Amino acid sequence: MKLICSKVNLLNGVQIVSKAVPNKTTMSILECILIDATGRNIKLIANDMELGIETIIEGDIVEKGQIALDAKIFLDIVRKLPDNQVILETDKSFKTNIVCEKARFTIIGKSGEDFSYLPSIEKIDHIILSQFTLKEVIRQTIFSISDNDNNKLMTGELFDINGDTLKVVSLDGHRISIRKIGLKSSYPSKKVVVPGKTLSEISKILSGDADKDVSIFFTGKHIVFEFDKTTVVSRLIEGEYFRIDQMLSSDYETKVTINKRELLECIDRATLLVKEGDKKPIIINITDGVLELKINSTIGSMNEEIDISKQGKDLMIGFNPKFMIDALRVIDDEQINIYLVNPKAPCFIKDASESYIYLILPVNFTTVN
Repeated sequence: MKLICSKVNLLNGVQIVSKAVPNKTTMSILECILIDATGRNIKLIANDMELGIETIIEGDIVEKGQIALDAKIFLDIVRKLPDNQVILETDKSFKTNIVCEKARFTIIGKSGEDFSYLPSIEKIDHIILSQFTLKEVIRQTIFSISDNDNNKLMTGELFDINGDTLKVVSLDGHRISIRKIGLKSSYPSKKVVVPGKTLSEISKILSGDADKDVSIFFTGKHIVFEFDKTTVVSRLIEGEYFRIDQMLSSDYETKVTINKRELLECIDRATLLVKEGDKKPIIINITDGVLELKINSTIGSMNEEIDISKQGKDLMIGFNPKFMIDALRVIDDEQINIYLVNPKAPCFIKDASESYIYLILPVNFTTVN
């Protein structure tokens, strides 16, 4: 095999597919990137058997063939090559020469025949949305998935398609994030749970261009994302997702309208007094026209007031500051509405159309004097 392509194209392709290379595996072939130039295009492929990524790069195929190269070594080499044309050539013993200007590397690859290609998916059931929308939806929900494998469903996000609406849900047992977006067309109803790792890696690859679309295909066990010249195939998480509708009560005793940035900056300041790993809550005291925020830790204490508009009862409630910060950071509205029932019930941050809903459970606290 012999290929010629620019360092920029090669590096971009290798960086994209590297996201599907496992950190640890007993199968050394999975630590490789497959370079497949047996057809008309130069394809780069990586596959950890849960997540697979294939991308096509521009270049000239002088001699057809394929080779599997160690992903880490290959990426490190390409990254440090001069910004010029790269010649990549292999022989029958899988010895691979990588030449760029006066730099010349020789590494030993593996047979491409041993590599696991992406599963073949029948592309029938699908939706289309912009790269910008998908990237934003992931950003606004991914923080509240669980990083604990004890409940696999919590490590993924629910994609719930109903007509021309896509609802994306994530939860970790302490909070729920929900985003609803309108689709350009109407689609059959479908619910799937997509691994958080898949969505996190896709968000890094997406350009976020509002004028470029992503096609998302569904099968019984897989989801496929197609955009630009890249295909991402991931296994779905099997099982029935949590019935969150039962948790989303519209009843409230107190409604607070507040400037989002003021509240976010205030809580952010309060966390200066919280050591990493310390679970000190922030205490919010809501009275007419004022939200008072307090924190008391081994380092010290803080007290700050923010002007608000309030409907309903006065209320004192405690929250994990990180959970509040995570939600506030991804809301773009200048003014937000917070709905509360009592100190033991979850609070809701949501807009009038419920295009976003963030549910946060309160925590117990002792009153700061």
